[in-house]
Amino acid sequence: MPSDRPQPEQALSGIVVADFGRVLAAPYVTMLLADLGAEVIKIERPGAGDDTRAWGPPYADGEATYFLGVNRNKRSVALDLTDADGRRAAQEIAARADVLVENFRPGTMDRLGLGYDTLRPLNPKLVYCSVTGFGAGRGAALPGYDLLVQAMGGLMSVTGEPDGHPTKAGVALVDVITGLHAGMGILAALRHRERTGQGQRVEVSLLTSLLSALTNQASAYVAGGVVPRAMGNRHPSIAPYEVVEAQDRPLVLAVGNDRQFTALCAELGVPELAGDPRFATNPARVAHRTELLAALDGPLRSRPADAWFEALTAAGVPCGPINDLAAAFALADGLGLQARVRIDDPHRDRPVEQVANPIRLDVTPAAYRSAPPRLGEHTQEVLSELGLADPQDATA
Repeated sequence: MPSDRPQPEQALSGIVVADFGRVLAAPYVTMLLADLGAEVIKIERPGAGDDTRAWGPPYADGEATYFLGVNRNKRSVALDLTDADGRRAAQEIAARADVLVENFRPGTMDRLGLGYDTLRPLNPKLVYCSVTGFGAGRGAALPGYDLLVQAMGGLMSVTGEPDGHPTKAGVALVDVITGLHAGMGILAALRHRERTGQGQRVEVSLLTSLLSALTNQASAYVAGGVVPRAMGNRHPSIAPYEVVEAQDRPLVLAVGNDRQFTALCAELGVPELAGDPRFATNPARVAHRTELLAALDGPLRSRPADAWFEALTAAGVPCGPINDLAAAFALADGLGLQARVRIDDPHRDRPVEQVANPIRLDVTPAAYRSAPPRLGEHTQEVLSELGLADPQDATA
């Protein structure tokens, strides 16, 4: 069922993805797959579409930038899944797809006749990926919103100042992490299918994806019985690895070993600190963090942040300014990294500005074939390829 429009050969060319995802985790992974060449057909509700079409401000020419950020390279098909004809068309799309991705509440796809057990006999090679908030068992009734998982999954307990309120990350980080895990599962299942001809079900939850992504903090509890707490910008196992104050503004130090600490002390004009028993090793520095920061404070405040960034970087000491997003994109541009792209669209007055796919492949690179679709823009096109009539025409 791939589009008959000519496309350059890419890593996932020929793979068709039926995208029943909404909001962020599922649309994010399907966009990444689309960037790498997959043909993604996004199924949306007529009249409303993906929830994020209405999640603004901010807007770009009247469209929610949230939706624009995770839906390029897709074709939008508007189908009413509560209607028999709409469900039949959706089932036909799924039956001919290589991959299906959905993040409805557990049980919803089964009730719609689009569950894995229903589709598997029709399409034994289908890789069926379900994204849930808290699993399909006892957690099925819990709503899978990123903020809830950040709270209930422990991320907020280790984020923020020690004496302040628990704090969420500044982006829906759990959704993004879960989307990346889903992508890895899908690619692994496609590799298995390549060897055996068999599809399979892939399941990822926001909760277990977050617990995995908490890495050292989660391991501290699982392996050591330690329940980590919020430490502001400090690191539980490394020092100095935090925000410090320069003469004019804050600066980040990320000193990961004793050699770097010795170089830091030399550059700050306090080489004797590197030999102080309280600071000579990383465990000692962590144990005496308060004294260490007091000893570094005066020297650091003697010069502006940019001067320290230049001098310490030259000395091999990891450090950097605290950028806003404008400065962060300017940094990427200055380093020659492609962090953003512009996609032309004949249906829009100007190109759509997009964040670039970060994966670099030298033979089959990511491509930006089309801007995020208008709601239902490709309904007739896709259904015509399947030999089906548009259900909306029958009810008009």
